[in-house]
Amino acid sequence: MTAHFTPFSADLPVDPAALFDLPRPAKSCRIVVAMSGGVDSSVVAALAAASGAEVIGVTLQLYDHGAATGRKGACCAGDDIRDARAVADRLGFAHYVFDHESDFREAVVDRFADDYLAGRTPIPCIRCNMGPKFTDLLRMARDLGADCLATGHYVRRIADETGVTLHRALDPARDQSYFLYGTTEEQLAFLRFPLGGMPKSDVRKIAAAMALSVAAKPDSQDICFVPDGDYARVVSAIRPEGAVPGDIVHAATGAVLGTHKGIIHYTVGQRRGLEIGGQAEPLYVIALDAPGRRVLVGPRAMLGIAAAHIGETNRIGRLPHSEPLTAKVRSLAKPVPIVLEGPLGEGAATTIRFVAPEYGVAPGQAAVIYAGDRVVGGGWIEGTEKA
Repeated sequence: MTAHFTPFSADLPVDPAALFDLPRPAKSCRIVVAMSGGVDSSVVAALAAASGAEVIGVTLQLYDHGAATGRKGACCAGDDIRDARAVADRLGFAHYVFDHESDFREAVVDRFADDYLAGRTPIPCIRCNMGPKFTDLLRMARDLGADCLATGHYVRRIADETGVTLHRALDPARDQSYFLYGTTEEQLAFLRFPLGGMPKSDVRKIAAAMALSVAAKPDSQDICFVPDGDYARVVSAIRPEGAVPGDIVHAATGAVLGTHKGIIHYTVGQRRGLEIGGQAEPLYVIALDAPGRRVLVGPRAMLGIAAAHIGETNRIGRLPHSEPLTAKVRSLAKPVPIVLEGPLGEGAATTIRFVAPEYGVAPGQAAVIYAGDRVVGGGWIEGTEKA
């Protein structure tokens, strides 16, 4: 099906055909667009259609958790699927929905619950990108004869004579490179990220100019399958044993300071919600002893980490010879200087050593490594060394 599309007004800030790095003239190409039902992926679909290529929209239905299906700003369920279909109808291209709820639950939701139960700090959005979103969608796109798969992620893909690399978005407030460090070079060669070079204000401007029904739709918030932000409630429903009470213990003295209502309610670095007043200084969660059902707390100085041991590592492109490396262990953190001690990529285990102590580092998080704006790779934090 060829898209029937109203041309952009002249004042819009992009040339649609230039955003997809197609191997042939756009009119001879087919672009599959991953559509979550939000404004970002809808604008990618609009840009793809405006390029003159044939467009096919694909949505993975990943979950169906009651209130989440009607919550604006979610993705991949209920109203969001209807929104994606409405955009495809508006732009005049085919749209398919594939039920991946079972796979998503096993690969992402159950893993999320198990990590919390083990005292880890999970990052389910990375697991989703490494699994259902890219692995399955790329296979579908190739089966559909596509020249590329386009998504609404805010990252930049740069191709030159040395290969294809992944870079942070130009708008630092929207950058999503932390969540895509696990992308392989083979996947990156097939992927396109048209929004990585523009601010969100331009994306909404395009949506409004094209009269897309999602132009004013709120951005997705928190984790898609946690409709109200209450992670502990979701985890306890899947793994009730995570809500078993235990002791709150001072990490330095061993003194029992109180009782907690289940380790799933706590993460490393947390200060609020401990309910252990009368202390001489503010206390933070320093570590979680899952087998002993203990929450270990202490002063902020005890949160300082000198190094993180990471596993299941991935590398994108070559390691730089002389350019300094930085890393971040949370999506909203600023990259900090590190030294890489060992190999990176092909699943190898390695260690990153922070030049200065880093705080809030916990097993289960991802450590993503950068050389300037380029994503070098990263891995899952398996353990840490205290500063």
